[in-house]
Amino acid sequence: MEPENQTEISEFFLQGLSEKPEHQTLLFTTFLSTYLVTIIGNVLIILAIITDAHLHTPMYFFLFNLSLVDILLSSTTVPKMLVNIQTQSRAITFAGCLTQMYAFHLFGTMDSFLLAVMAIDRFVAIVHPLRYLVLMCPRVCGLLLGVSWVITNLQSLIHTCLMVQLTFCASSEISHFFCDLMPLLKLSCSDTHTNELMIFASGIVMGTSPLSCILLSYIRIFRTVFKIPSARGKWKAFSTCGSHLTVVSLFYGTIFAMYLQPASPSSSQKDKAATLMCGVVIPMLNPFIYSLRNKDVKAALGKLIGKVAIPCPRPEQFLDVYHVPGSLLGARDREMHPTPYPRGVQSLAGNRDTE
Repeated sequence: MEPENQTEISEFFLQGLSEKPEHQTLLFTTFLSTYLVTIIGNVLIILAIITDAHLHTPMYFFLFNLSLVDILLSSTTVPKMLVNIQTQSRAITFAGCLTQMYAFHLFGTMDSFLLAVMAIDRFVAIVHPLRYLVLMCPRVCGLLLGVSWVITNLQSLIHTCLMVQLTFCASSEISHFFCDLMPLLKLSCSDTHTNELMIFASGIVMGTSPLSCILLSYIRIFRTVFKIPSARGKWKAFSTCGSHLTVVSLFYGTIFAMYLQPASPSSSQKDKAATLMCGVVIPMLNPFIYSLRNKDVKAALGKLIGKVAIPCPRPEQFLDVYHVPGSLLGARDREMHPTPYPRGVQSLAGNRDTE
């Protein structure tokens, strides 16, 4: 492409979900409500795990991190979208765009890695229950989490560094509601072959590795559970995996439903729908899934809400307390008695009684 047709881009413009003015109020209300529910729900899960000693186990350690990542993932796209709707400005700076792209792929990939690590935790708990505390010791849990963060950060960093080297054309409208890899590549005037190859390779590695780990873990879990003779024992083993299986089904079910379809003119709409589901809806649903299907989490949330709730004052706290002379009472009644008189009338009532 000729140099005169190239220009240095300082900002991009996000297309958003809809450009129709009549849709903006509905979009703002919907996404503001969704974001608030996401933040409150995941913060409650985090606080419940921190404050309840019974939840200081490997399974809830990973759930704590999943809730934290869900907050960060939702915060990557939704606040900017709300600001754009409210200010009626779709602009985002070049640096802001790259930061958003980095963060979204970091936390989105970390979500899938955490689901894989949680599957490993369930595998060890069910297949090797007697060695669970040894195999899933704090050092191993920290190592699994640390390796996941390193890999996902490295992937996002490579994508961002490759994107910085590209030159972008005069047209700077991104056909998405946030800065994503493929919509940005479509605006580039440079050769994007290396970027596309990296996206393809990382997609295979980062996509299939966690999924393969989850599938292999549950194959071993199912084989072990089916060997349990009693139906009650089978149900008890499966019940510890119910919430995790639900989240995995939602996460990967959305990806398969959207991306395993043949390419069509509406592919950009499918990308938006998949991103909304994985980056906005599922982080909002996760606290409900883990609290409604898990008795320990429900009990911890109940204790937490009970602690922060304002206690209702007892009636005697509003009344003055005074000693009744012992001569006027029986031995068994010689104790403190609240007076029914208000504070300002107490002295008058006392004078009347002595007349």
